[in-house]
Amino acid sequence: MRAVVLTAKGGPEVLVIQEVPDPVPGPAEILVDVVTSAVNRADTLQRRGLYPGPPATYEIPGLEFAGRVAALGERVTEHAVGDAVMGIVGGGGYAERVVVHHRQAMAVPDALGLDAAGAFPEVYITAWDALVRQGGLTTGRWALVHAGASGVGTASIQIAKAMGARIAVTASAGKHHVCEALGADLVIDYASEDYVEAVKSATGGAGVDVVLDVVGGDYLPRNVSCLRTNGRIIQVGTMAGTPVPFNPAGLMLKRAALIGTTLRARPIEEKIAVTRQFAAEMLPHVAAGAMAPVIDSRFPLAEAPAAHERMEANLNAGKIVLDVSPA
Repeated sequence: MRAVVLTAKGGPEVLVIQEVPDPVPGPAEILVDVVTSAVNRADTLQRRGLYPGPPATYEIPGLEFAGRVAALGERVTEHAVGDAVMGIVGGGGYAERVVVHHRQAMAVPDALGLDAAGAFPEVYITAWDALVRQGGLTTGRWALVHAGASGVGTASIQIAKAMGARIAVTASAGKHHVCEALGADLVIDYASEDYVEAVKSATGGAGVDVVLDVVGGDYLPRNVSCLRTNGRIIQVGTMAGTPVPFNPAGLMLKRAALIGTTLRARPIEEKIAVTRQFAAEMLPHVAAGAMAPVIDSRFPLAEAPAAHERMEANLNAGKIVLDVSPA
């Protein structure tokens, strides 16, 4: 099969299309012919040597996939050859075939389709797990999400609105229209506005119940200032890089929590559990056409380096899709 292989650590040029052996499904796994995958910030970090993937003979990035079941492990009864499925993986999504535990694979609703489904699992499960499972977001509560026009950000807006919650997001001025079109209750220009003051104004001084942050750095003390009593900050990224000194007294006074999380490093049992719960609670909204990824751009698999360049230049609003094979 064709796959994008990391031949070294460095710039986008280290992503090279190669012929590699097909993966072989284990007894509880399925083999999927991939139609689409997508680029995530974690892929660019892995390429630079900052976020290692799972051990493998060939290091193939890619945390999500959508495609059709090509073969079944001997213990698999839940799927059939030809089924349209999608899911998260620890790596390997930038390839024509991938194997995954059958309980991690979700059926692709007709309203979504395989062309868009490759851009769905990673950011929607990440956003839902952070905001709802760990952050406690429910109907009527407030969330603050940074990088509102990113894949995780646009997913967060849709999830919040589907469950009747309210959401404030930060984004650059040129991307506000994307967030507003999805129904964000408050869109803040992080370059020219004080998001702490904007949040306090919108919430009548009370603050938000949960913050989903992909930035880190000097956002942390300001995120604490945005919280209401018993609020939670869920840290899913550190795009700002270098940490800053932080006094935990603000957290203590608000009896608040700071929670760090990732998906890739979790045991397979946890990945299955979060996938199954997400599918049960959120896929009905997808099937009804109320939730779908915002597609920024599409690149053929062989142009993965250009896709990485677009993401690292912060040009994208929504997801960057990799077209692997025809649907």
